[in-house]
Amino acid sequence: MNKLAVALSALALLATAGAAQARVFPGEKDIPRQLSFGGACRNCDLSGKKLVNARFTGADFGGAVLSRADLRGASFVGSNFQAAQLSDANLNGAEMMGSNFSAADFSGAELDGVEAAGAVFNRTNFSRASLEGAELPGVSLASANLTGANFRGAELPHAVLTRVAARNANFRDAELNGAVLVAGDFTDASFRDAELTGAVLTRGVFGGADFRDADLAGAVLYGADLSRARNLTQHQVGR
Repeated sequence: MNKLAVALSALALLATAGAAQARVFPGEKDIPRQLSFGGACRNCDLSGKKLVNARFTGADFGGAVLSRADLRGASFVGSNFQAAQLSDANLNGAEMMGSNFSAADFSGAELDGVEAAGAVFNRTNFSRASLEGAELPGVSLASANLTGANFRGAELPHAVLTRVAARNANFRDAELNGAVLVAGDFTDASFRDAELTGAVLTRGVFGGADFRDADLAGAVLYGADLSRARNLTQHQVGR
């Protein structure tokens, strides 16, 4: 039996055995059942599948294809999704605690309001993804592609954003206190009203970035290219 058949069989079994009522999202006609996943399903193809409120606990879905999947309210705890394909997937309201998404593809995905404390997103592709209001304390985004991503109102205290590609990214109203933005490309990004107290911006490129009303108290700016940054005052960088 091929991996797709195995995955679909598991979905059918879990939908009928041990199903539980789960959170209802606006527009849902029926109360969704809660699917629980454990074990391994590497490289499975679940693209476009409806997996609302699914629970992945200690699961290994490395290389799995979940593009365009509906994963709203899903829970990923201690699971491995390294190199998984999640482009254009809907993960609004998902929990991604302590899971590994290194080198995964979230391009164009919706992740508004996700909670991902301690998750690993190294080399992950978030281009054009929306993470508005996401809670991402201490996450690692080293070498991630954040081009055009929306982090408005997101919480990223002490997050690691070293060597990221974040052109045109939106960090408006975001909390980046103590975050590490070393050697990243933030050309034309928006940091309007963002909190960057104690953040480390060393060797970062911020040409055209907008810092209007951003709080950079105690930020480390050594070697950062702020030559063409917009709306950045001496008062902001001199505290």
